[in-house]
Amino acid sequence: MAEEEHNRSDQPRELAETLHVYAFPRWKWPVVRQCFPGRRVVFCRSGAAMPRTGTLALWGMAPVPARVAPGVRVLRMEDGFLRSVGLGAELVRPLSWVVDAQGIYYDATRPSDLESILATQAFDTDLLARAAAVRARIVAAGLTKYNVGFKPWHRPTAAASAILVPGQVESDASLAYGAPGERTNMGLLRAVRAANPDSYVIYKPHPDVLARLRLGGQGEAEAARWCDEVVTDANMGDLLQAVDEVHVLTSLAGFEALLRGKAVTCYGQPFYSGWGLTRDRLPNPRRHRRLTLDELTAGALFAYPHYLSRDGRHLTTPEEALDTLLAWRQRSGGRTPWWQEPYRFFLRRIIGVR
Repeated sequence: MAEEEHNRSDQPRELAETLHVYAFPRWKWPVVRQCFPGRRVVFCRSGAAMPRTGTLALWGMAPVPARVAPGVRVLRMEDGFLRSVGLGAELVRPLSWVVDAQGIYYDATRPSDLESILATQAFDTDLLARAAAVRARIVAAGLTKYNVGFKPWHRPTAAASAILVPGQVESDASLAYGAPGERTNMGLLRAVRAANPDSYVIYKPHPDVLARLRLGGQGEAEAARWCDEVVTDANMGDLLQAVDEVHVLTSLAGFEALLRGKAVTCYGQPFYSGWGLTRDRLPNPRRHRRLTLDELTAGALFAYPHYLSRDGRHLTTPEEALDTLLAWRQRSGGRTPWWQEPYRFFLRRIIGVR
């Protein structure tokens, strides 16, 4: 074990004073400290002795180490839904993380804190008004999770119906734990094509795959066989606004489409499915409540995430995170920095993707 930190805190009392953080890469350590102000944070390397008491934080679906005592509380952490201008795979510092004591939002096999919030929380009128205002700002500004891709996309004038199919990284846990049926991009694309033979179908590969920081899916190079257009560097916010429908496995693009009032069909069980707002091919039997779009927004963008100031000093609000994203994107100027490709080349060598 190494690295300890003490900060002031307004964290929930049920969180132990000491937080053990297991096998996180070093670049995430400052973000963990920022996420848990006032807690003593102990970073544990893989294979280190495990705590007998307290709280243990894991990233995503990382398995609980075998030596953890039964009484240790386990938290799981992941990127939030309004993250950055740039990819997490490029180690760009996030503006939001989620912390979950039950599971994690993309694991549909069991409840998560987000699912419990959406299933049970009574959202007051003030929170719903804030959620509506944030949703309107996201749509007006064309913001998404990563805010990459700068080229405009123009819908063909002859396209009476346009459907977007966003690709995912097929090795991601969100498919392993959130898609009990079809789990491949081309399987999804073929199903969409078969069900909508007269629609203009657009396929957009995942940005991590386009950056060659993650491997493409099975047969993804042949996507053009099953769609009318493969889009690469288009701005996702503009693309979502221009289409009529979005069909997904578990992609966050489905949630981003809902924010824009688009029809969304889910072939998996993402967190935003099952609440009466999506067409669900595989309904999740635990989800029965019917939510409004503002209630879904309040749960997913207000009650669940932690928002992080970009200077690394404190927690912040969804509204302030939006301000930061807009300023960040404006400073980028819609340009690809000269150093991006050499940096990606360096990252590919580290992670073993060519």
